[in-house]
Amino acid sequence: MVRRYYDLPSLTALAVFEAAARHLSFKLAAGELNVTPGAVSKQIKAIEDDLGAPLFTRSGTGVTLTPAGEDLYGVLARGFSNAAEVVRGIKRGNRARTVTIACSDAFATLWLIPRMQEFWRKHEDIDVDHLISDNPRDYRRAEVDLRIRYGFGAWPDECAELLFGDIIYPVCSPNFATLHCETTTATLAERPLLHVDWVDPDWPGWSEFLRRAGIAHDALQGRRFGKFSVALQAAQAGRGVAMGWHRLVQNLIEEKRLVRFTDLEISAPGAYYLTWNDNRPLSPAGTHLRQWLRQVAATERGASD
Repeated sequence: MVRRYYDLPSLTALAVFEAAARHLSFKLAAGELNVTPGAVSKQIKAIEDDLGAPLFTRSGTGVTLTPAGEDLYGVLARGFSNAAEVVRGIKRGNRARTVTIACSDAFATLWLIPRMQEFWRKHEDIDVDHLISDNPRDYRRAEVDLRIRYGFGAWPDECAELLFGDIIYPVCSPNFATLHCETTTATLAERPLLHVDWVDPDWPGWSEFLRRAGIAHDALQGRRFGKFSVALQAAQAGRGVAMGWHRLVQNLIEEKRLVRFTDLEISAPGAYYLTWNDNRPLSPAGTHLRQWLRQVAATERGASD
């Protein structure tokens, strides 16, 4: 058998592993690659046998990466990202005028897109692609140049720059507030609460919100939603109380589609950060968008001081 020059497993098997590690799911990787989950499992097993070490820990609820798997995924994600950047540049012939930014659905809908008109007007020659997802693992995709993340400022292989913090308070429709005008902070948990099941664990839910506010409560009831924007729509329809992130809901409050409910508020435990890859330079288009976001964030920080 001829020895492989770089002493690596097959590139096909490595691509399968990268997809499975990015999704933390053999099933989702199979869907992306248009193969069966069994084929993914077979390729992963072949790499593990070749390396002599497990890359995933399997359980009844799914898979997680072992330390060896994390190491291999990190280097593959960087390598594939760099290769994809070169390939896209070759295809486009002018990568300098295109930038891809990733953020959550709520942040895109309620903060970023309403402000992007200014950037589009000033930079009509720059194409901005928006990757909108509530799964932060999607932000590792090769085409992403910039990200706006909520969290605590530390992500692997990314430079992070603080944009601004936030405060959180209960919000509801004006009619709901009138109907339940006797509600106090102590009785807030007795009202129908609108819960959001975030993929990102850094976003606090109602239980953490009430705990940080020092409010004792029993098991919480209420409707559950997969997207913050949908929970806000339910709140506007008078179906209950949502957690209002000020940066995201202030326009809805100014338009009187939502109102603050009780005088309760807490500081968000994390903050919003602008991040970019620390292992490849930004294109000129990415640099322009980063600078514009810095200026917008500085203006909004000043307005809230």
